Amino acid sequence: MGQLMNTKEVAEYLGIHEKKVYYLAKGRKIPCTRVTGKWIFPRNLIDQWIEESARGLGRRQRQDERSFLLAAGSDDPSLGILRELYTGRLTATSLFLATTGSTEGIMAIRDGVADVALAHLLDPLTGEYNLPYLPELLPSGAVAVLLFYRELGLVVRPGNPLGIRAVADLARPGLRIINRQQGSGTRLYLDQELARLGINPHQINGYQTHVTTHLEVGLKVLQRETDVGVATQTAARLLGLDYSPLIRERFDILIAKERFFSRGVQALLDVVGSREFRTQVEALGGYETSESGRILVSDLALQKDAP
Repeated sequence: MGQLMNTKEVAEYLGIHEKKVYYLAKGRKIPCTRVTGKWIFPRNLIDQWIEESARGLGRRQRQDERSFLLAAGSDDPSLGILRELYTGRLTATSLFLATTGSTEGIMAIRDGVADVALAHLLDPLTGEYNLPYLPELLPSGAVAVLLFYRELGLVVRPGNPLGIRAVADLARPGLRIINRQQGSGTRLYLDQELARLGINPHQINGYQTHVTTHLEVGLKVLQRETDVGVATQTAARLLGLDYSPLIRERFDILIAKERFFSRGVQALLDVVGSREFRTQVEALGGYETSESGRILVSDLALQKDAP
């Protein structure tokens, strides 16, 4: 019997009927998750669950679980959809979103402040998102779940009167930009691109001026307080602005392994994998959700093709 078990194997391991395993899984009374429509159970967590149940800890942990879920990290215009669908499924609880930037979001789950982090940190050496940063920022381990892919680019006034189409254009004399806060994935991406192009960021007019959301970037452009900013295609569309694409990026949910099997987190992942979430997000434009809910990496040894 391997590190991952299916319902039949868990039933044999616990000496109970397989229908009882389904009952425990559906009620979130046993450590489990659904991957490609199948229930899977990490054996080490089943062993821990048995020990805690025997000592009566399982009951106390459920009583102590918070009545809300806190997600900290990156901003995206579609996250309101995630919050509304989550609240609709768990009417007695709420999902709160703290826009702190990707790096601060990961540190928030590391410190036990938040339940999940929302992040899109690009590693320029590998082209991978988020995962290369976890050993340093979250050494205790995490589960990474793909939320969606999205388009990021330059947001400019309608008609793009200044002809701004690439990051190199930001170095033009007299051009004004609006930046994002330090620690955000968008700020990190811009810094990486400026370094690749050999552009000193401190010579860019407005580099030190920042806001915390994509819509704020768009509003600054719309109100002519700045000429350009880096934001999502969705933000540009919602505000009627022009947009020059730069990159298609992956946006993930990161979960500390000790919180993964909590009722709130599992309900959140159910929403992420639902057709309703995918349909509503894609309707905004600039998103690709066919892999939403796919587990990318986990210290719980969860794999997409597990039995």
